[in-house]
Amino acid sequence: MSAPAPFLIENPTPLRAWPVPKEELQEDIFLSNENPVMARLYSRVARLAGVDVPVLLLGESGVGKEVVARRIHNSSPRARARFVKLNCAALPSELIESELFGYEAGAFTGATKSKPGLFELADGGTLLLDEIGELPPFLQAKLLHALQDHRFLRLGGRSVVNVNVRILAATNIKIQEALETKRLRQDLYYRLSAFTLQIPPLRERRAEIPRLLSYLMARLAPTLDREVKPVPPEILDACMRYEWPGNIRELENFVKRYLIFGDTDEIFSEDVFSRSGGPVAVPNAVQFRCDPNSSDLKQMVRDLKAQAESAAIRLALQRSNGRRAEAARLLNISTKALTQKLRRYCTALA
Repeated sequence: MSAPAPFLIENPTPLRAWPVPKEELQEDIFLSNENPVMARLYSRVARLAGVDVPVLLLGESGVGKEVVARRIHNSSPRARARFVKLNCAALPSELIESELFGYEAGAFTGATKSKPGLFELADGGTLLLDEIGELPPFLQAKLLHALQDHRFLRLGGRSVVNVNVRILAATNIKIQEALETKRLRQDLYYRLSAFTLQIPPLRERRAEIPRLLSYLMARLAPTLDREVKPVPPEILDACMRYEWPGNIRELENFVKRYLIFGDTDEIFSEDVFSRSGGPVAVPNAVQFRCDPNSSDLKQMVRDLKAQAESAAIRLALQRSNGRRAEAARLLNISTKALTQKLRRYCTALA
Protein backbone atom coordinates (compact mmCIF):
# COMPACT_ATOMS: atom_id res chain seq x y z
CA MET A 1 0.00 0.00 0.00
CA SER A 2 1.11 3.44 -0.71
CA ALA A 3 2.09 5.88 2.06
CA PRO A 4 -0.98 7.13 3.96
CA ALA A 5 -2.20 10.67 3.40
CA PRO A 6 -2.18 13.02 6.42
CA PHE A 7 -5.95 13.34 6.29
CA LEU A 8 -8.81 12.04 4.21
CA ILE A 9 -12.40 13.15 3.80
CA GLU A 10 -15.19 11.22 2.14
CA ASN A 11 -18.34 13.20 1.45
CA PRO A 12 -20.83 13.33 -1.44
CA THR A 13 -20.66 17.13 -1.24
CA PRO A 14 -17.19 17.95 0.11
CA LEU A 15 -16.70 21.31 1.76
CA ARG A 16 -13.09 21.59 0.63
CA ALA A 17 -11.36 20.75 -2.63
CA TRP A 18 -9.11 18.06 -1.12
CA PRO A 19 -8.28 14.98 -3.20
CA VAL A 20 -9.95 11.87 -1.84
CA PRO A 21 -7.77 8.71 -2.05
CA LYS A 22 -9.57 5.60 -3.20
CA GLU A 23 -10.13 2.77 -0.78
CA GLU A 24 -7.08 0.53 -0.71
CA LEU A 25 -8.93 -2.78 -0.55
CA GLN A 26 -12.52 -3.74 -1.09
CA GLU A 27 -14.16 -4.74 2.15
CA ASP A 28 -15.32 -8.13 0.88
CA ILE A 29 -11.69 -8.94 0.02
CA PHE A 30 -10.26 -7.92 3.37
CA LEU A 31 -13.10 -9.01 5.62
CA SER A 32 -13.35 -12.55 4.32
CA ASN A 33 -14.44 -15.32 6.65
CA GLU A 34 -12.03 -17.90 5.31
CA ASN A 35 -10.72 -18.67 8.79
CA PRO A 36 -12.27 -18.54 12.27
CA VAL A 37 -10.23 -15.49 13.35
CA MET A 38 -11.52 -13.36 10.47
CA ALA A 39 -15.03 -14.73 10.86
CA ARG A 40 -15.09 -13.55 14.48
CA LEU A 41 -13.69 -10.16 13.46
CA TYR A 42 -16.35 -9.82 10.75
CA SER A 43 -19.07 -10.63 13.29
CA ARG A 44 -17.76 -8.07 15.82
CA VAL A 45 -17.47 -5.35 13.16
CA ALA A 46 -21.08 -5.96 12.13
CA ARG A 47 -22.31 -5.70 15.72
CA LEU A 48 -20.25 -2.63 16.63
CA ALA A 49 -21.21 -0.71 13.50
CA GLY A 50 -24.70 0.00 14.78
CA VAL A 51 -23.59 1.06 18.27
CA ASP A 52 -22.42 4.67 18.51
CA VAL A 53 -19.33 4.09 20.67
CA PRO A 54 -15.57 4.66 20.18
CA VAL A 55 -13.62 1.68 18.82
CA LEU A 56 -9.87 1.17 19.09
CA LEU A 57 -8.32 -0.76 16.18
CA LEU A 58 -5.06 -2.55 16.97
CA GLY A 59 -2.70 -4.35 14.62
CA GLU A 60 0.59 -4.24 12.82
CA SER A 61 1.29 -1.69 10.13
CA GLY A 62 -0.39 -2.56 6.85
CA VAL A 63 -2.97 -5.07 8.16
CA GLY A 64 -5.97 -3.01 7.02
CA LYS A 65 -7.08 -1.06 10.09
CA GLU A 66 -8.44 1.74 7.91
CA VAL A 67 -10.45 -0.75 5.88
CA VAL A 68 -12.10 -1.98 9.08
CA ALA A 69 -12.78 1.61 10.17
CA ARG A 70 -14.50 2.36 6.87
CA ARG A 71 -16.56 -0.80 7.16
CA ILE A 72 -17.74 0.31 10.60
CA HIS A 73 -18.67 3.74 9.26
CA ASN A 74 -20.35 2.48 6.10
CA SER A 75 -22.45 -0.01 8.09
CA SER A 76 -23.47 2.52 10.74
CA PRO A 77 -26.36 5.02 10.93
CA ARG A 78 -23.72 7.68 10.12
CA ALA A 79 -22.97 6.15 6.72
CA ARG A 80 -24.55 9.03 4.79
CA ALA A 81 -22.37 11.56 6.62
CA ARG A 82 -18.65 12.14 6.25
CA PHE A 83 -15.79 9.76 6.96
CA VAL A 84 -12.77 11.85 7.95
CA LYS A 85 -9.29 10.53 8.64
CA LEU A 86 -6.30 12.15 10.30
CA ASN A 87 -2.89 10.46 10.29
CA CYS A 88 -1.38 11.67 13.56
CA ALA A 89 2.11 10.60 12.49
CA ALA A 90 2.11 12.50 9.20
CA LEU A 91 1.98 16.06 10.50
CA PRO A 92 3.96 18.07 13.10
CA SER A 93 2.13 18.71 16.38
CA GLU A 94 1.42 22.37 15.67
CA LEU A 95 -0.32 21.46 12.41
CA ILE A 96 -2.22 18.54 13.94
CA GLU A 97 -3.87 20.88 16.45
CA SER A 98 -5.05 23.30 13.77
CA GLU A 99 -6.20 20.45 11.51
CA LEU A 100 -8.21 18.84 14.28
CA PHE A 101 -9.77 21.89 15.89
CA GLY A 102 -9.47 24.59 13.22
CA TYR A 103 -8.54 28.22 13.88
CA GLU A 104 -9.84 31.76 13.74
CA ALA A 105 -8.39 34.57 11.65
CA GLY A 106 -5.38 36.08 13.40
CA ALA A 107 -4.78 33.03 15.61
CA PHE A 108 -1.19 32.88 14.34
CA THR A 109 0.98 34.37 11.63
CA GLY A 110 -0.51 33.50 8.26
CA ALA A 111 -4.02 32.79 9.58
CA THR A 112 -5.75 35.37 7.39
CA LYS A 113 -9.18 33.75 7.62
CA SER A 114 -11.01 31.24 9.78
CA LYS A 115 -10.79 27.54 8.97
CA PRO A 116 -12.91 24.69 10.33
CA GLY A 117 -11.08 21.69 11.74
CA LEU A 118 -11.63 18.03 10.97
CA PHE A 119 -13.85 17.67 14.05
CA GLU A 120 -16.27 20.15 12.51
CA LEU A 121 -16.02 18.62 9.05
CA ALA A 122 -16.82 15.20 10.54
CA ASP A 123 -19.85 16.53 12.46
CA GLY A 124 -22.58 13.92 12.18
CA GLY A 125 -20.11 11.39 10.78
CA THR A 126 -16.98 9.48 11.79
CA LEU A 127 -13.47 10.67 12.56
CA LEU A 128 -10.64 8.13 12.34
CA LEU A 129 -7.53 9.06 14.30
CA ASP A 130 -4.87 6.89 12.72
CA GLU A 131 -1.57 6.31 14.56
CA ILE A 132 -3.11 7.72 17.74
CA GLY A 133 0.00 6.68 19.67
CA GLU A 134 1.98 9.37 17.82
CA LEU A 135 -0.20 12.20 19.09
CA PRO A 136 1.79 14.55 21.40
CA PRO A 137 0.76 14.40 25.10
CA PHE A 138 -0.59 17.98 25.25
CA LEU A 139 -2.85 17.24 22.28
CA GLN A 140 -3.97 13.98 23.88
CA ALA A 141 -5.28 16.04 26.82
CA LYS A 142 -7.16 18.44 24.54
CA LEU A 143 -8.55 15.53 22.53
CA LEU A 144 -9.75 13.84 25.71
CA HIS A 145 -11.74 16.94 26.72
CA ALA A 146 -13.27 17.18 23.24
CA LEU A 147 -14.33 13.52 23.43
CA GLN A 148 -15.84 13.94 26.89
CA ASP A 149 -17.65 17.23 26.31
CA HIS A 150 -18.35 17.00 22.55
CA ARG A 151 -17.20 20.59 22.23
CA PHE A 152 -14.00 22.60 21.96
CA LEU A 153 -12.49 25.95 21.03
CA ARG A 154 -10.81 26.68 17.73
CA LEU A 155 -7.28 28.04 17.96
CA GLY A 156 -7.70 31.72 18.80
CA GLY A 157 -11.43 31.23 19.22
CA ARG A 158 -13.76 32.43 21.96
CA SER A 159 -16.96 30.65 20.96
CA VAL A 160 -17.46 27.00 21.88
CA VAL A 161 -17.98 24.65 18.90
CA ASN A 162 -20.37 21.74 19.56
CA VAL A 163 -19.96 18.58 17.48
CA ASN A 164 -21.52 15.13 17.21
CA VAL A 165 -18.74 12.85 15.98
CA ARG A 166 -18.05 9.15 16.35
CA ILE A 167 -14.38 8.53 17.08
CA LEU A 168 -12.44 5.54 15.80
CA ALA A 169 -8.75 5.25 16.65
CA ALA A 170 -6.02 3.01 15.25
CA THR A 171 -2.48 2.22 16.31
CA ASN A 172 0.26 -0.37 15.89
CA ILE A 173 2.06 0.44 19.15
CA LYS A 174 2.35 -1.90 22.13
CA ILE A 175 -0.36 -0.50 24.36
CA GLN A 176 0.95 -1.65 27.75
CA GLU A 177 4.42 -0.33 27.02
CA ALA A 178 3.00 2.99 25.78
CA LEU A 179 0.95 3.38 28.96
CA GLU A 180 3.89 2.58 31.23
CA THR A 181 6.14 5.09 29.47
CA LYS A 182 3.31 7.67 29.38
CA ARG A 183 3.55 7.84 25.61
CA LEU A 184 -0.21 7.29 25.67
CA ARG A 185 -2.39 8.86 28.35
CA GLN A 186 -4.20 6.26 30.40
CA ASP A 187 -7.42 8.27 30.61
CA LEU A 188 -7.46 8.78 26.83
CA TYR A 189 -6.81 5.07 26.28
CA TYR A 190 -9.78 4.08 28.46
CA ARG A 191 -11.96 6.63 26.70
CA LEU A 192 -11.07 5.18 23.28
CA SER A 193 -10.92 1.48 24.14
CA ALA A 194 -14.43 0.70 25.36
CA PHE A 195 -14.41 -1.71 22.42
CA THR A 196 -11.19 -2.99 20.87
CA LEU A 197 -10.67 -4.88 17.63
CA GLN A 198 -7.39 -6.72 17.05
CA ILE A 199 -6.67 -7.05 13.31
CA PRO A 200 -4.59 -10.19 12.72
CA PRO A 201 -1.47 -9.98 10.54
CA LEU A 202 -1.51 -11.44 7.06
CA ARG A 203 0.66 -14.39 8.11
CA GLU A 204 -2.20 -15.54 10.37
CA ARG A 205 -4.74 -15.46 7.53
CA ARG A 206 -2.78 -16.87 4.63
CA ALA A 207 -5.92 -18.28 3.02
CA GLU A 208 -6.68 -14.75 1.81
CA ILE A 209 -3.40 -14.39 -0.09
CA PRO A 210 -4.56 -15.95 -3.41
CA ARG A 211 -7.65 -13.69 -3.47
CA LEU A 212 -5.62 -10.65 -2.48
CA LEU A 213 -3.08 -11.38 -5.22
CA SER A 214 -5.84 -11.62 -7.83
CA TYR A 215 -7.55 -8.45 -6.62
CA LEU A 216 -4.35 -6.41 -6.38
CA MET A 217 -3.19 -7.66 -9.77
CA ALA A 218 -6.44 -6.55 -11.41
CA ARG A 219 -6.46 -3.18 -9.61
CA LEU A 220 -2.79 -2.27 -10.10
CA ALA A 221 -2.16 -3.48 -13.66
CA PRO A 222 -4.07 -0.60 -15.35
CA THR A 223 -2.34 2.01 -13.17
CA LEU A 224 1.08 0.67 -14.24
CA ASP A 225 0.05 0.25 -17.90
CA ARG A 226 0.57 -3.49 -17.68
CA GLU A 227 -1.47 -6.54 -18.56
CA VAL A 228 -2.76 -8.71 -15.73
CA LYS A 229 -0.32 -11.59 -15.36
CA PRO A 230 -1.03 -15.12 -14.17
CA VAL A 231 0.68 -16.03 -10.91
CA PRO A 232 2.95 -19.06 -11.47
CA PRO A 233 2.73 -21.86 -8.88
CA GLU A 234 6.22 -21.15 -7.57
CA ILE A 235 5.35 -17.50 -6.93
CA LEU A 236 2.09 -18.40 -5.20
CA ASP A 237 3.85 -21.04 -3.11
CA ALA A 238 6.51 -18.52 -2.07
CA CYS A 239 3.84 -15.96 -1.18
CA MET A 240 1.98 -18.50 0.93
CA ARG A 241 5.16 -19.38 2.84
CA TYR A 242 6.45 -15.83 3.33
CA GLU A 243 5.84 -14.11 6.69
CA TRP A 244 4.86 -10.69 5.19
CA PRO A 245 6.09 -8.41 8.00
CA GLY A 246 4.64 -5.45 6.08
CA ASN A 247 1.31 -7.27 5.68
CA ILE A 248 -1.09 -6.19 2.90
CA ARG A 249 0.93 -3.06 2.14
CA GLU A 250 4.01 -5.20 1.46
CA LEU A 251 1.95 -7.62 -0.63
CA GLU A 252 0.79 -4.69 -2.75
CA ASN A 253 4.39 -3.57 -3.31
CA PHE A 254 5.31 -7.11 -4.33
CA VAL A 255 2.49 -7.19 -6.90
CA LYS A 256 3.74 -3.90 -8.34
CA ARG A 257 7.24 -5.32 -8.76
CA TYR A 258 5.90 -8.50 -10.32
CA LEU A 259 3.84 -6.52 -12.83
CA ILE A 260 6.83 -4.35 -13.73
CA PHE A 261 9.51 -7.06 -13.88
CA GLY A 262 7.18 -9.80 -15.13
CA ASP A 263 9.91 -12.40 -14.82
CA THR A 264 10.07 -15.11 -12.18
CA ASP A 265 13.87 -15.13 -12.07
CA GLU A 266 13.97 -11.36 -11.63
CA ILE A 267 11.41 -11.47 -8.85
CA PHE A 268 13.27 -14.10 -6.85
CA SER A 269 16.66 -12.45 -7.30
CA GLU A 270 15.67 -8.81 -6.85
CA ASP A 271 12.48 -8.75 -4.85
CA VAL A 272 11.44 -8.98 -1.25
CA PHE A 273 12.10 -12.70 -0.98
CA SER A 274 15.87 -12.40 -1.42
CA ARG A 275 16.11 -9.03 0.34
CA SER A 276 14.42 -10.07 3.55
CA GLY A 277 15.03 -13.76 3.77
CA GLY A 278 11.40 -14.17 2.70
CA PRO A 279 10.06 -17.57 1.85
CA VAL A 280 13.54 -18.99 1.34
CA ALA A 281 13.73 -21.70 3.96
CA VAL A 282 17.27 -22.61 4.94
CA PRO A 283 17.54 -26.23 6.07
CA ASN A 284 19.61 -27.10 9.10
CA ALA A 285 21.35 -29.81 7.14
CA VAL A 286 21.95 -29.56 3.40
CA GLN A 287 21.62 -32.76 1.41
CA PHE A 288 23.46 -32.65 -1.89
CA ARG A 289 22.05 -34.68 -4.75
CA CYS A 290 23.50 -35.87 -8.04
CA ASP A 291 22.34 -38.21 -10.78
CA PRO A 292 23.57 -41.72 -9.85
CA ASN A 293 23.28 -42.79 -13.49
CA SER A 294 25.50 -40.01 -14.74
CA SER A 295 29.04 -40.83 -15.85
CA ASP A 296 29.97 -37.21 -16.51
CA LEU A 297 32.24 -36.42 -13.58
CA LYS A 298 32.68 -32.76 -14.52
CA GLN A 299 28.92 -32.24 -14.70
CA MET A 300 28.46 -33.92 -11.32
CA VAL A 301 31.07 -31.62 -9.79
CA ARG A 302 29.39 -28.56 -11.31
CA ASP A 303 26.00 -29.66 -9.95
CA LEU A 304 27.38 -30.24 -6.46
CA LYS A 305 29.20 -26.90 -6.54
CA ALA A 306 25.98 -25.10 -7.55
CA GLN A 307 24.05 -26.81 -4.75
CA ALA A 308 26.74 -25.90 -2.20
CA GLU A 309 26.84 -22.26 -3.31
CA SER A 310 23.06 -22.03 -3.29
CA ALA A 311 22.85 -23.43 0.25
CA ALA A 312 25.63 -21.12 1.47
CA ILE A 313 23.90 -18.08 -0.01
CA ARG A 314 20.57 -19.00 1.56
CA LEU A 315 22.22 -19.44 4.95
CA ALA A 316 24.05 -16.11 4.65
CA LEU A 317 20.84 -14.32 3.68
CA GLN A 318 19.06 -15.82 6.66
CA ARG A 319 21.83 -14.84 9.08
CA SER A 320 21.92 -11.29 7.68
CA ASN A 321 18.12 -10.90 7.71
CA GLY A 322 18.16 -10.53 3.94
CA ARG A 323 20.75 -7.72 3.81
CA ARG A 324 22.81 -8.44 0.71
CA ALA A 325 25.83 -6.40 1.71
CA GLU A 326 26.07 -8.22 5.03
CA ALA A 327 25.47 -11.60 3.36
CA ALA A 328 28.25 -10.86 0.87
CA ARG A 329 30.59 -9.99 3.75
CA LEU A 330 29.79 -13.29 5.46
CA LEU A 331 30.51 -15.13 2.20
CA ASN A 332 33.69 -13.10 1.62
CA ILE A 333 32.54 -12.04 -1.86
CA SER A 334 31.45 -8.72 -3.36
CA THR A 335 27.81 -7.62 -3.37
CA LYS A 336 27.93 -7.65 -7.16
CA ALA A 337 29.11 -11.25 -7.17
CA LEU A 338 26.34 -12.19 -4.75
CA THR A 339 23.72 -10.56 -6.98
CA GLN A 340 25.03 -12.48 -9.99
CA LYS A 341 24.88 -15.75 -8.07
CA LEU A 342 21.35 -14.99 -6.91
CA ARG A 343 20.31 -14.61 -10.52
CA ARG A 344 22.06 -17.84 -11.42
CA TYR A 345 20.62 -19.85 -8.55
CA CYS A 346 17.23 -18.16 -8.21
CA THR A 347 15.38 -21.40 -9.06
CA ALA A 348 17.29 -23.27 -6.41
CA LEU A 349 16.75 -20.48 -3.92
CA ALA A 350 13.02 -20.59 -4.50
